[in-house]
Amino acid sequence: MSEPRSWLFVPADSERKIAKALDSEADAIIFDLEDSVAPAQKAAAREILKSLSKRENGPLWWVRINPLRTDEHRLDLEMLGIPDIYGVVLPKTESGADIAEIAHRTGNIPIHAIVTETAASLFGLLSYRDPKSPLAAMSWGAEDLSAALGAASKYDANGELSFTYKMARSLCLAGAVAAGVQPVDGVFADFRDDDGLRAEAEAARREGFTGKLAIHPAQVPVINAAFTPSDDDVAHAAAIVAAFEAEPNAGVLSVGGKMVDRPHLVQAQRVLERSR
Repeated sequence: MSEPRSWLFVPADSERKIAKALDSEADAIIFDLEDSVAPAQKAAAREILKSLSKRENGPLWWVRINPLRTDEHRLDLEMLGIPDIYGVVLPKTESGADIAEIAHRTGNIPIHAIVTETAASLFGLLSYRDPKSPLAAMSWGAEDLSAALGAASKYDANGELSFTYKMARSLCLAGAVAAGVQPVDGVFADFRDDDGLRAEAEAARREGFTGKLAIHPAQVPVINAAFTPSDDDVAHAAAIVAAFEAEPNAGVLSVGGKMVDRPHLVQAQRVLERSR
């Protein structure tokens, strides 16, 4: 299963919004039972999900359940028996122990963990390394972290993320790569600002993220484009791979007039994998 480029959140209590999400080009849809659904609507949201029927060749279906050790969490686990649900998104995870706990309850269904939403979570990003874990992806969030820290704003005077949130983002990226799972960038809140989203998504791709969370169907095409290698990227990567296949014992080679070494080969192989 290839890594989704776009992960689209949709409130699970809105049949209208669900229909729009299903008609989008998202690689993965996250039916949200947590923050975007009011407590009084959570039971209704679960009933709506039970009534859905998956289309062939459509996006992967994930469900964001409520955090561990909450009453709603226990009720949400019933949703994971629906055959069309591919995986679970677990919010407010603080360590690999949380993944082990939910895996024990869910029979090793794939897990996408949101790993930076509490103060304690920032100290556990290396604990997710477990070759037997069903962890498939890790993403980060600034909104809940900002609330947890009591911050007046997550932005600095220049309108950029403050250091704490940039650090959380970087820790998520490094933690995901260390765990051997997909690193997924967080949401871009202004769904009307395509230029801002494009810039942020392309920057995330350059840094090493391979997908991004979306909160509106309009964001999906921009995200998909940002995380799809261009024809030039694919051609250059193919040239690097071909050069090392021709000279497997070489440490450094010239490709396109530039010197490339083994780290460039690894990156080229990743580009070709994503292009597929």
